[in-house]
Amino acid sequence: MKRPLSDLPKLFFGTFTVSALTFGGGYVIVPLLSEKFNKRLGWINDEEMLDIVAISQATPGIMAVNASLMIGWRTFGISGALVALLATILPPLILLTIISLVYKTIIASTLVKAIFRGLMIGVSIVILSAVWQMQVMLLKKKKALPLVLMALAFTANFFFDVNPVYVLLAALGIGILATWWEIRHAPGDDL
Repeated sequence: MKRPLSDLPKLFFGTFTVSALTFGGGYVIVPLLSEKFNKRLGWINDEEMLDIVAISQATPGIMAVNASLMIGWRTFGISGALVALLATILPPLILLTIISLVYKTIIASTLVKAIFRGLMIGVSIVILSAVWQMQVMLLKKKKALPLVLMALAFTANFFFDVNPVYVLLAALGIGILATWWEIRHAPGDDL
């Protein structure tokens, strides 16, 4: 659903704030984007958010930027995509510029090392939360294949050290075949 252009500042400050206060990449930022634009503002629904996550993972580039861009596109069209893109990349750009100026000083700090260890724990918790939310949405849809693929992908990568690219390509192939099968055998189709 397209939003009025007067809501563009909400999109900018929403994505800017989430990007500025998030460490850890796409799996961390996606639940926060969902919280902001799905639950608080109601601009997108659960199913759209799940689609945005899936497409963001599959498209080249940074997942957080892809997700923000797609939320902007979905809610405002091209202007929303550009605003969300700018708002998402500005905080890391500003932070990296500042860090590059004082890098040698802060890298030796034990306080900075301790902060990053603490951030790793927080990032892990947010990632687990995102995985849990995706599983709950899949269980509500009563589709077993995505859950089985998720378990197989984890097992292949974690226990057998299969390259994630091969896992992704296998999941992509299986997903294409499953979608084709679903479309081909949909009730009421005369194809």
